[in-house]
Amino acid sequence: MSEISTKPYMLRAIYEWCTDSGYTPYLAVKVDAATTVPMEYVKKGEIVLNISFGATAGLKMDNDSIRFNARFGGVSREIFVPVNNVMAIYANENGQGMAFEPQLGMYAPDTQAPTASAPAAPAAPTLAPVPSPAAESRPAEIRGDDGPDDGGEPPKKGGRPTLTRIK
Repeated sequence: MSEISTKPYMLRAIYEWCTDSGYTPYLAVKVDAATTVPMEYVKKGEIVLNISFGATAGLKMDNDSIRFNARFGGVSREIFVPVNNVMAIYANENGQGMAFEPQLGMYAPDTQAPTASAPAAPAAPTLAPVPSPAAESRPAEIRGDDGPDDGGEPPKKGGRPTLTRIK
């Protein structure tokens, strides 16, 4: 029997902690062929998603994937993220959360999800604390507008939040 990953349980726990504490939970996701997100908001192969109750409809976080509907630029979109593609979950207001090493191509699809190759059971995720980002404004991906393009430059103090992965 393959070992069950702790990652989906940790994601649900941090999500619940954020909502119970009145914080806004955000997901940082590595985008690949198995993800269904609005590609116009993907930057450098990654997207940050607001998964709060007010920003999503029909949020379902199971052991293999995270699914919900959200509005981007006023248009409702269906979002599908394999748990293996999640890089971090954190509270936007204080940056507290948990980071993970994404395991791309490891998604084992069910009958309703997009297809991708599914190797043997993934190893346990690597966990690290998430440093506190500047939390003055929400990212364009979450606001639903195009927002300013940072051109790959690090954000200025008081700019939009950033997430730094620690290996």
